[in-house]
Amino acid sequence: MQPRILSLLFAAAVIFQACGSGNAASEIPAQTAIPVKLLPLTASAGAAAIPVSGTFTTDDEVLLSFKTGGIIQRIMVREGDAIRAGQTVAVLNPVEIDAQVQQAKLAFEKATRDHQRAQNLYNDSVATLEQLQNAGTAMEMARQQLQAAQFNRNHSVITAPRNGFVLRKLAAEGQLVQPGTPVLETNGAQSGNWLLRTSVSNKEWAAIRINDAATVEVESVPGKTFTGTVSRRSEGIDPATGAFQIDIRFSGEKPASIAFGMFGKAVVQTSEKAQTGSGWAIPYDALLDGDGSSGYVFITNDGKTAQKVKVTVAGMEKDQVLISQGLENARQLIIAGSAYLKDSSAIRIIQ
Repeated sequence: MQPRILSLLFAAAVIFQACGSGNAASEIPAQTAIPVKLLPLTASAGAAAIPVSGTFTTDDEVLLSFKTGGIIQRIMVREGDAIRAGQTVAVLNPVEIDAQVQQAKLAFEKATRDHQRAQNLYNDSVATLEQLQNAGTAMEMARQQLQAAQFNRNHSVITAPRNGFVLRKLAAEGQLVQPGTPVLETNGAQSGNWLLRTSVSNKEWAAIRINDAATVEVESVPGKTFTGTVSRRSEGIDPATGAFQIDIRFSGEKPASIAFGMFGKAVVQTSEKAQTGSGWAIPYDALLDGDGSSGYVFITNDGKTAQKVKVTVAGMEKDQVLISQGLENARQLIIAGSAYLKDSSAIRIIQ
C-alpha cells in the first residue's frame, strides 16, 4: 500500500512540473517587431553633386630667374608686394657680365679691322679671295658673339612680366645662382583671374566635364557662396598628390578678400551627359557606417524582415546620397528605425 502511495505522489509531481513548464513557455513573448518606415526604390539617372576642396591660385604663376649665373646684387621686392609689368625686381652684380660684353665688343672691332685690311690687300691683288672670305667670316662670328653677350647682359636684370603680386622669394641678395635658378615667384592676381584648384578621385574625374556648374565657398567670406564653372580637367595624375586636378573658375561675382593658397570648397553639379548609368537617391538618414565611398542600408523585400546590404556611394546632393551599386535587387528601403535593426530583424511597417 505504501509503495503505491509513493508512486502516485511521484506521478503527481511530474505532472505538476510539466504543467508549470508549459505555462512558463506560453508566457515568453515572441520576438518584438521593430516599427520602421519604408521608401519604394526606383532607379534614376539624375546628375550628381560632387563636393571638392582645394586652394585658390591663378593660372599665370611665373618663376622668374636670370639668364646667366652670377651673384645677386639686389632684390627690390618682398613677398606680398604688388608689382607692375616691366618693373625691375632683381639684378645681378654686373661686373662679370659687363666684362664679357666689353671683351666681345673689342673682339668684334678687331675682326672688323682685319676684314677691312684683307679687303684692301685683296683689291691690291696681294691677298687671295680665300683670305678675304675668312676675314669676313671671323668678323661675322665676332658680331654674333657680341650680340649674345649683350643679350645676356639684358637678362641679368629681372623685370615683372605682368601686373600682379610676389608670391615667394626664393633667393637672397649676395647669393650665387646658376642660370635658370628661380629667384621670385609671381602671379597676375591683380587681373582677378582666381581659380580653385582641387584634387579629385578617378570616379569623380570621370563624372566631371568642362563647363560643369559649381558653387564655391571662400573662408574669408563666410556664409556666402559664389558661382563658378569647371575650366580645366587634367588629363594625367599629379605626381605630387596622386590624384587628378580640376580647376574651377569664378563665373559671376568674385570675392573681394582672397589670397594665393587660401583654402576653399566647392560642389560640382555634373551634367547628365557625364552619367554612365542609373542610380538611386536616398535620404542621408538611411545610410549607415558610411566611409565616403561605401556604406550600409537596410532593405526589405517581403515587408516583414530587414536585410542589411552594402552599397556604393557615387556622390551627394543637397539632402540626398546617390547610390550607384548595391540596391539592384531591393524593392523597399528602410528610412526610419534603422538604428534599432540588425540583419534579419523582424519589422512592422508604420506610416
